[in-house]
Amino acid sequence: MDRGAIASNGVNGSTRSCNDKGKCTLATGIQGHFNLSNFEDGVLSSSFMFGLLIASPIFASLAKSFNPFRLIGVGLTVWTVAVLGCGSSFAFWFIVLCRMFVGVGEASFISLAAPFIDDNAPQKQKAAWLGLFYMCIPSGVALGYVYGGYVGKHFGWRYAFWGEAVLMAPFSVLGFVMKPLQLKGFPSTDSIKTVRSIEVMTPSAGLETLTNNNRLQVGNEIEHDQFKVSIETSKLSYANAVLKSFTGFAKDMKVLYKEKVFVVNVLGYVSYNFVIGAYSYWGPKAGYNIYKMRNADMIFGAVTIICGIVGTLSGGFVLDRVTATIPNAFKLLSGATFLGAVLCFTAFTLKSLYGFIAIFALGELLVFATQAPVNYVCLHCVKSSLRPLSMAISTVAIHIFGDVPSSPIVGIVQDHINSWRKTALMLTSILFLASAIWFIGIFINSVDRFNNQEETGSESLRTQEQSIVNP
Repeated sequence: MDRGAIASNGVNGSTRSCNDKGKCTLATGIQGHFNLSNFEDGVLSSSFMFGLLIASPIFASLAKSFNPFRLIGVGLTVWTVAVLGCGSSFAFWFIVLCRMFVGVGEASFISLAAPFIDDNAPQKQKAAWLGLFYMCIPSGVALGYVYGGYVGKHFGWRYAFWGEAVLMAPFSVLGFVMKPLQLKGFPSTDSIKTVRSIEVMTPSAGLETLTNNNRLQVGNEIEHDQFKVSIETSKLSYANAVLKSFTGFAKDMKVLYKEKVFVVNVLGYVSYNFVIGAYSYWGPKAGYNIYKMRNADMIFGAVTIICGIVGTLSGGFVLDRVTATIPNAFKLLSGATFLGAVLCFTAFTLKSLYGFIAIFALGELLVFATQAPVNYVCLHCVKSSLRPLSMAISTVAIHIFGDVPSSPIVGIVQDHINSWRKTALMLTSILFLASAIWFIGIFINSVDRFNNQEETGSESLRTQEQSIVNP
């Protein structure tokens, strides 16, 4: 909803402009308040994604040492404070910084929620459950258009952000107080506590033994020396633990990049998200300028929320219906994206507003059907313990190469050609590239690795315990 709200005309607004007859419109929203160019306006979207892509791998790695539910609580608290900052911004650089921390907050659950759903969903309904979850993206963005348009128009753009913070606050609290679930392929909370206890107690036990021996042998002077040695040993063990964490992360990344299914899936997703990201940010403004929509926020919001819900759910149910496998997921991804691209491209060539809405709605319906299949592939082409990292790296890639550059690039193109229709047609054509990449995935030899776990979480913890007790 936050992504849709900041893109709405009510919150995003526009700069002051005058026509040939001397009639001027007042500056409104963020763009008008800070007098931003279209490029600077696009930077607001990109700064959010920058924070998201930096923090996603970090949270995915921390899940091996801390319970994911608690990490989500921390992230949502950061998100809430950052959104309050957006509403209280006094300068362009400050709101850019706050949007970056909004992305950091979202990163806490973007890579952890999907593996939980995949673990707990019935075997024959996994794609449908993922579809329900990812339905929240298009429907939330659409709701944000409506929410931002209404609140921005009647109360001011700052109140839209403050309202979001109030709505999110209970969820950040639940992240700390709810009884956490266990994530497959990771050690239990009790096991993690046990290892930490060993880490703390082992140096102390050794120190106590050494101290007693010293007292019997040579007294306080040697006792002091042994204490210093023990402290140095403890520091070294922690340094080794940090080094092992980085080494483990590097090894996991190497495994991901060698997985052809993962790479092809993400490349197609990058192309897809380049278009969708720009649609979500510039859509209401493009519709307002091309078709003179008086209520562009409401119209785009209504079309997107209906198509997002129906399309995303349909994609999950269809994949389950034809049997959820990686090749079938690629077939659905390629076919739905291609047909959706044809319809969306055709829609932007029409001069009739009603014709545009009807054809564009059908196109969005097909385009949104990709959400469950693309994430199903990310979760099932790697072993269980790599799923959070797989989701995190996928998120990083689709944003850093997708919607992070797309918003400002579309703004630059529009500033140069000054035609929203041509800009929209150029943007939509990239969906054909996404369809072609996913089509290649159909022919790649793929293995569902959901139950393929080289080393379980408990085994990993036992190994870690032994390394601490017997360094």
